[in-house]
Amino acid sequence: MHALSAPTYEDVVDAAQRIEGIAHRTPVLTSTTANERTGASLFFKCENFQRMGAFKFRGAYNAISHFDAEQRTAGVLTYSSGNHAQAIALSARLAGIHATIVMPHDAPAAKVAATKGYGGEVITYDRYTENREDIGRRLAQERGMTLIPPYDHPHVIAGQGTAVKELIDEMGPLDFLFVCLGGGGLLAGSALSAAALSPQCRVIGVEPEAGNDGQQSLAKGEIVHIDVPHTIADGAASTHLGNYNFPIIKRNVAQIVTVSDAQLIDTMKFFAQRMKIVVEPTGCLAAAALLEKVVPVEGKRVGVLISGGNVDLQRLGEFLR
Repeated sequence: MHALSAPTYEDVVDAAQRIEGIAHRTPVLTSTTANERTGASLFFKCENFQRMGAFKFRGAYNAISHFDAEQRTAGVLTYSSGNHAQAIALSARLAGIHATIVMPHDAPAAKVAATKGYGGEVITYDRYTENREDIGRRLAQERGMTLIPPYDHPHVIAGQGTAVKELIDEMGPLDFLFVCLGGGGLLAGSALSAAALSPQCRVIGVEPEAGNDGQQSLAKGEIVHIDVPHTIADGAASTHLGNYNFPIIKRNVAQIVTVSDAQLIDTMKFFAQRMKIVVEPTGCLAAAALLEKVVPVEGKRVGVLISGGNVDLQRLGEFLR
């Protein structure tokens, strides 16, 4: 495996060129109601409209686009609870290579079905008793495949940073940027773009209350590991940040805040009722912090990442009820 160096904004620019015409340039939506509630001008970058329904396609496709002939022949392997799994499966299919994905046995059924639908081979494990990173490393070694983890990889981070590059290119400089935080790939990539294109912008990461490892890590100045959190934000149920993304987060992120599952459900309802869009619980993290006034932003121009919209219709119905 080639040694990889920490990603920079130049890598985000390179990623933007690699995914151009393949990833969707997702819309930026506004809401008068959201602006009135927060007293600010909010710009929602809607990655729920991305291919496979989440921002993860950007990083996955960028990472696979770097493969050499040998890596392409052997295929790609990853572990993921859902969105990165689908992103790797779809990107691998577009690149004509084999993908194996290690998924928790209790991953949302819609995400497992979609991953298989994109041609991915799914291997399941128990997220509460087994370590997916160990399983992934072992399988990759046995099969000679390249492991592309969900968030702790320079090409993945650079790819995720393209969403905020598009947002700022389109809307101009921002005072604040709110980003959903699970493993930290999206937050790190977004922070690289914000630092380069809108240096005065304060970047805020938003985690589920039950899984605030990022908040603890930023306060402590080192990566803090926690147990698997129980939260409806399944895409952010990670236990620690990554070695590539944490230094970027430490350098460029002003604050990490948390929201509760109840606040996520209220935000899903807001998106469904007022903006007519389907957003998964994890995708609501950044918006929830604003709508629930966790951070005051009156009079400011604020970017908001909606990270994805992959939610089982049955669960969506339960949440909205």
